[in-house]
Amino acid sequence: MKQKIMMLGAGELGKEVVIALQRLGRTVIAVDRYAGAPGMQVADDCEVINMLDGKELDRVVKKHKPDLIVPEIEAIRTEKLKEFEKRGITVIPTAEATFLTMNRIAIREVAAKELKVRTAKYAYASSEEEMRDACKKIGFPCIVKPVMSSSGKGQSKVNNAKDIAKCWEYACSGSRGDEMTVIVEEFIRFETEITLLTIKQRKGPTLFVEPIGHRQERGDYQESWLPAGIKPAQTAQAKRIAKKVTDRLGGAGIFGVEFFITKKEVIFSELSPRPHDTGMVTMIAQDLSQFDLHARAILGLPIPEIKYFMPSASAVILASKESKGITYSGVDNALANKGVMIRIFGKPTSRKFRRMGVALARAKTTTAARALAKKAADQVKLHYK
Repeated sequence: MKQKIMMLGAGELGKEVVIALQRLGRTVIAVDRYAGAPGMQVADDCEVINMLDGKELDRVVKKHKPDLIVPEIEAIRTEKLKEFEKRGITVIPTAEATFLTMNRIAIREVAAKELKVRTAKYAYASSEEEMRDACKKIGFPCIVKPVMSSSGKGQSKVNNAKDIAKCWEYACSGSRGDEMTVIVEEFIRFETEITLLTIKQRKGPTLFVEPIGHRQERGDYQESWLPAGIKPAQTAQAKRIAKKVTDRLGGAGIFGVEFFITKKEVIFSELSPRPHDTGMVTMIAQDLSQFDLHARAILGLPIPEIKYFMPSASAVILASKESKGITYSGVDNALANKGVMIRIFGKPTSRKFRRMGVALARAKTTTAARALAKKAADQVKLHYK
């Protein structure tokens, strides 16, 4: 049994993974680029470094000697993970899988060209002029994303040629890492988007959380719900695709696999080799949250079943401005609603549209759960110093 675990990334998702691992008796070191990150607040130890700096990564790994390294964000010097793996440290899910999924180019090439999975049509660009050519090739409207980003940063819709300059600048501003390349994607007119949480076990079959529906704004998750309300045949097809892609990646842990669901197709969108923001709804929807499932999978512990409760939903609590000090009110009002839970992430600073917390709700129907989660999220007020 592995004992010491280093989390590379300590945001709200990392925080919940830290808690899940500690409940199973593990020691966790949380690493992030800023002090006071949510996961650091509960970890056994922490480090503040630039994870794109290979020397700094090497330093903290030598200092703490972890048995497992668990990447939780995109901005990591992924080639160092291969070195750590060669030294006998287990990387979750694997160093190669982390490399392939931290960059949208690599995972898209594997899915579309190697595995022949249906994806949106796409092209790459490393300059505004190249992006102009790519947009013309794909057609308007189209979606532009940095090849490395998180939480929808830098993602926008290009309606026509007049939008290209501002969308290029926005993509540059939202990019993580030291490579400025964007992916230009076909605009899919979908009926809904889903996340299929896919669990790769060390000693057991691939498992799935039932599909989670979600809604995005500015490329970032705003609410999610379970069940997603899609057809059984669509669920079965999504599971086949998710297993095909995650089998190729290998390793153990949870993968957040995103799909567009149209009237006729199930289209692969993106994949994260870790718990997914839309999966926060699992904290109220079932007995084992995505964080518990991730912890068990990476530690090689059994997952005999996943028990679901009634329809559930999540809604984000967003900041409206930049501030270095935030207080909250209205949490009592939100919690007065039957079937509601609130999670305040504890981020030390805010910026416009930054996720600061989440409201979780259960109700008799998905529609009622979504309405209740939104109501509770709106009742929590942020105050800026």
